[in-house]
Amino acid sequence: MIRDSSSQESNLSPEAAYSLRIRGEILTIGPEPWLMGILNVTPDSFSDGGKFFQPEKAHEQGLAMVEQGARIIDIGGESTRPGAREIPLEEELNRVIPVVRKLRKQTSAYISIDTRKSQVARAALEEGADLINDISALRHDPDMAQVVARYQVPVVLMHMLGQPENMQQAPHYDNLLFDLKYFFLSRMREASRAGIPKDSLILDPGLGFGKTAGDNLRLINNLGYFLGLNRPILIGPSRKSFIGKILGAPPEDRLEGTIASAVISYLRGAVIFRVHDVLPVKRALQVAKSIVKEIKVAE
Repeated sequence: MIRDSSSQESNLSPEAAYSLRIRGEILTIGPEPWLMGILNVTPDSFSDGGKFFQPEKAHEQGLAMVEQGARIIDIGGESTRPGAREIPLEEELNRVIPVVRKLRKQTSAYISIDTRKSQVARAALEEGADLINDISALRHDPDMAQVVARYQVPVVLMHMLGQPENMQQAPHYDNLLFDLKYFFLSRMREASRAGIPKDSLILDPGLGFGKTAGDNLRLINNLGYFLGLNRPILIGPSRKSFIGKILGAPPEDRLEGTIASAVISYLRGAVIFRVHDVLPVKRALQVAKSIVKEIKVAE
């Protein structure tokens, strides 16, 4: 089993598996990594804004990511890059619902709706979406928890310090790992009070959402600290600015950094990987998994 990152022993044996309630079934997620493909239906996302803004292009990209190995397609219509402002409800609905509707007709892959708004979540679920990815961890919209509970779908609870408009303005923690663990415990309790079962929860430490570059690196290297919460960990390092700072590279040239971050996250216990470049990351994780398996056999 994966050991807590505070241990001095080797941490190269990802074996954790979790139950996840989805489509009325209880699935096992992990230790086999799951890929979540990012589908931004926005004109202004930090790395691919506008590229898939047209519904037809978004639809084609979604199907391409499924072909490349994505188990989940995460559709978002509102940019949450640092400094981004919230967009009107109708605008977000007009962006994402046609894409959800069309993809649902052509793929059996799981569809996630990346939104903070309960009305968007509800509309997407009615069109066949399978889970909700809420960067506010059910804090932004007081009705979101009720939607999750009513439809009995999984929800990603992500940690974010502040709001997208201000989250990167000198973020500070007294104790980064403790603060995030306390946050997750608190949100898990609130989800339970709302009638959301534990096996519907996925945890995301929120790389880049109110974190310094050093915070992001520390979180990746210490994911084992959160394994005791016994919920699958989703990690989203794809093309993030901390990679750009290390490599001195723009968003479109950060694939190697994304792969390195994903592999280390896998070794530290993450089981879901939210990425733009599905196939390269999937291949890298496949090799990492094979190496770890060989090490375990040798031991």
